[in-house]
Amino acid sequence: MKHRISEFAVGLIFGIGLIVSGMTDPGKVIGFLDLFGAWDPSLALVMGGAIFVGVFAFALARKRSTTFLGGALHLPGAGDIDRRLIGGSLLFGAGWGLAGFCPGPAIVSAGSGQPKALVFVLAMLAGMWLFERLGQGSGRSGTT
Repeated sequence: MKHRISEFAVGLIFGIGLIVSGMTDPGKVIGFLDLFGAWDPSLALVMGGAIFVGVFAFALARKRSTTFLGGALHLPGAGDIDRRLIGGSLLFGAGWGLAGFCPGPAIVSAGSGQPKALVFVLAMLAGMWLFERLGQGSGRSGTT
């Protein structure tokens, strides 16, 4: 039960952070990606803050073998850059630029009733299903 409560709390904090930072506003995200137009650099601060926190969090996590609640800790193990990674990154970036959403903010926005986000989430789920259905999802797991 405590795992579910902690999962809910972390998800809630993450969702609130996305809303407060403006990541759930596709116009703000597209403004950030518009480097040669009306560029809005504010999301660079959000990303910089996330990277800053992540550096320390991963440094701490590498020293541990269990999570704070006692479960097994699985960190990403693969570090190679291959065609699948580059292709997936390009596809992710294109979707982010076209829709103004990435997965986390899209789910938060869909939960708040934004129709565009709901379409994005449904398309994302369909893509994930298709990926697994075609057998591509049985490759490397990325965990150690």
